[in-house]
Amino acid sequence: MEVTLLGTGAPAGLPRPDCPCAACASALGPQARAATAVLVDGTLLLDLTPGAAFAAARAGHSLGGVRQVLLSHPHDGPPVEVPAGLPQPGRVPDGRELALLTGHRVRAVAMDAPGTGYAVTGPDGRRLLYLPPGGAPAGLENGSAETYDMVFADVVGRPDALAKLRAVGALGPTTDVVAVHLDHDVPPGPELHRRLAAAGARAVPDGTTLVVGVYENVPDVPRRTLVLGGARSGKSVEAERRLAAFPGVLYVATGGTRGGDTEWASRVAAHRERRPGSWRTEETCDLVPLLAGDGPPLLIDCLSLWLTDAMDSAGAWDDAEWASGGERALRERVRELTQAVRAARRTVVAVSNEVGSGIVPATASGRRYRDELGRLNAAFAAECEQVVLVVAGQALVLRG
Repeated sequence: MEVTLLGTGAPAGLPRPDCPCAACASALGPQARAATAVLVDGTLLLDLTPGAAFAAARAGHSLGGVRQVLLSHPHDGPPVEVPAGLPQPGRVPDGRELALLTGHRVRAVAMDAPGTGYAVTGPDGRRLLYLPPGGAPAGLENGSAETYDMVFADVVGRPDALAKLRAVGALGPTTDVVAVHLDHDVPPGPELHRRLAAAGARAVPDGTTLVVGVYENVPDVPRRTLVLGGARSGKSVEAERRLAAFPGVLYVATGGTRGGDTEWASRVAAHRERRPGSWRTEETCDLVPLLAGDGPPLLIDCLSLWLTDAMDSAGAWDDAEWASGGERALRERVRELTQAVRAARRTVVAVSNEVGSGIVPATASGRRYRDELGRLNAAFAAECEQVVLVVAGQALVLRG
């Protein structure tokens, strides 16, 4: 089964008409995207958009062989005037299946938002899933779905759609996830590709033809990632965003509850509000058993607070205790942690503060903490496939 993406943008296209934002200003040339429409084997058109015939011609295809046009957007009737010779667009009711004379079978997938998704099985048995903008499949049950070879989805707007598909096995490690309905939420180019790759997805230019089942270009999601940044740099948001497309994430909070500290409680509440409801939270600094176990991805936030707890346990704030064994005890804790990271088989994203570039602390204990955090960050980073530094909300890839 072969698919050609006549467009990969949001319904209004990219750049949006008359939008002055930075993302739209940079969406030029190959970064510009028409509204999403997909041509399957030259016979099935998913969504009819303005200029579809010209887009097909530019991609070396004709719409003359199209036998069925299906709409996914949450509105009735064709979005644009139907070109001569093209069948009238329609919509398949949720759960119903349509068999085409071309050998394709199309099943309408219920969504959790207005619109219709389509699961298409080709004559060769390959399967693709096409989801409308702003929607995720509804009513999925464990073991109820077959694994798709290719998925077209609003990855930026609804990363949880991928999490739902992964949770039931509909999306596997060789599924080619292609982001469509791309809007101006993320600057086009390297930043878009970086964010999609962290979710196991990719973007392709308008006019690209793909073969369903050929997965050599599926990005590898790094197993271990360290996200560094200063205060309010956006490092926690970056770490959470990296796992938004994965189900059942275990959020490991190392800061404790700090009873009576209302300001800390408000920070914790803000973090909880940001996270998907399907994530679980565990408050602990005992990271080694979690890293050694199997299970869903871990998000550790953060190593700097873990270090505070470890230094408390080692008596690091007292010079005499530090010299008489505290330093050795801390080194052993760090060694155990980094060894556990090296051996970890589950996906791990850890957050830590980068404090070595600021003002030199005025106290000996502050300087000791700064130095030990720098050593911890370096040791942890050495065991990670990807290391990211977040500055002013912008992620700079240091490794991977």
